[in-house]
Amino acid sequence: MDTNTVKIKKGAILEDVQIEDVAFGGEGLAKLKTEQGDYVLFVKNSLPGQIVNAKIIKKKKRFAKCKLVKVIQPSPDEIDLPYQPIPGAPFARLPIEKQEQYKESSTLEMFKRLSGVEGIKELFETYISSPLVWHYRNKMEYSFSTLISELGTGEESEGFALGFKRRGQWWAVENLEADSGLFDAQFEGAMLKIREYCEQTNLPPWNPAKSQGFFRFLVVRKSYVHDELLFNLVTTSTDINQFDKMAFVDLLKGILGERLAGVIHTINDEIGDVAKQPAEQSTLLYGKEKIVENVLGLDFEISMQSFFQTNPKCAEQLYAKVIEYVRAGMESSGTTNAVAMDLFCGTGTIAQLLANDPNIDKVIGVDIVAEAIEDAKENAKRNGIDGIQFYAADVRKFLYDYPQYKGNIGTIVLDPPRGGIVPKALLRIIELEAKSIVYVSAT
Repeated sequence: MDTNTVKIKKGAILEDVQIEDVAFGGEGLAKLKTEQGDYVLFVKNSLPGQIVNAKIIKKKKRFAKCKLVKVIQPSPDEIDLPYQPIPGAPFARLPIEKQEQYKESSTLEMFKRLSGVEGIKELFETYISSPLVWHYRNKMEYSFSTLISELGTGEESEGFALGFKRRGQWWAVENLEADSGLFDAQFEGAMLKIREYCEQTNLPPWNPAKSQGFFRFLVVRKSYVHDELLFNLVTTSTDINQFDKMAFVDLLKGILGERLAGVIHTINDEIGDVAKQPAEQSTLLYGKEKIVENVLGLDFEISMQSFFQTNPKCAEQLYAKVIEYVRAGMESSGTTNAVAMDLFCGTGTIAQLLANDPNIDKVIGVDIVAEAIEDAKENAKRNGIDGIQFYAADVRKFLYDYPQYKGNIGTIVLDPPRGGIVPKALLRIIELEAKSIVYVSAT
């Protein structure tokens, strides 16, 4: 790239950009030499070693966010996959050893930059690898669309698409026609059959330009402990009487047999392009509406709407480390009032594992999703766990409503959504004066 002639401005396409490293969050990192020093480019979906063309979508004084336009030359580290590549997993083309190396280095660099602490590497304990490299996810969301994005080229055409949205946009979908290597091989191997069936109903997929259509999403959850799948088909109510719901159930039965745990049908007539809808808009067509997963000897019943770690086998190792840190924090502080608070608790996985520890007297779990809290309460009953209280409430508001907990919490466990904690909530958490805080961030 000739950096003497390139213009760094929004909308500009930069050619022959050399991706040098990975930034936190998985974006490829490149540097342009300028008279003022290095100008950093963050390029989504690119890999170290690639030479790419990239379009600037956001420009700042010292860096720019870019969209990958085309890979001119692949990375020498890239490997051939025995699975269909999908837009949401660009790093799958790297050996797992390289993936772990980049994940560790980018995370440590982020901590060093934000904390200003030198020698951050010495404070780092260890990298814990996932027990499963492939077929590890327990939930997938597939989209329908009238716009097909051709795999590899990104060229768009009209048709009937069922698969994954091309990364970085919301309209075109890449058809999934084979196992992606990330979810369930038997089910994804039958995706072409499912798409063809839906197309033959003559009911249209969602048209993103017109915000109309029938088929919208197919959401699937998997239980690894019972080896079964739970489905949620999301459609509009348009021409609903022309759709044979039970024939769709029979299709899934024919594919999965006894592995089919249940089928839910959800109506979504809103313009917003999201699969998640209130439970009252859903109808159970077949089987059961929840599945059960086992983590560290405890069973957890999970509804379609509840959050649960998408890699349950890796989650076991994550939660075991959380419990280890909670114990160490209490021991180092000499805490005698062994009360733990699990904020953003979801279905109560961490809370129940803590309550199952004989060294902890009481656990309080809080989450804003009412359905998740109901699941958490039922899970506690299922596992015979006492000494735990769950509240369906906004974390920040809950802390203001219950000031009596100030100074009476041994350890607070924070496992917030991907966006993190809002500053006001974090300040309130600090004011609780817990002896220790364990922050969980799984990305």
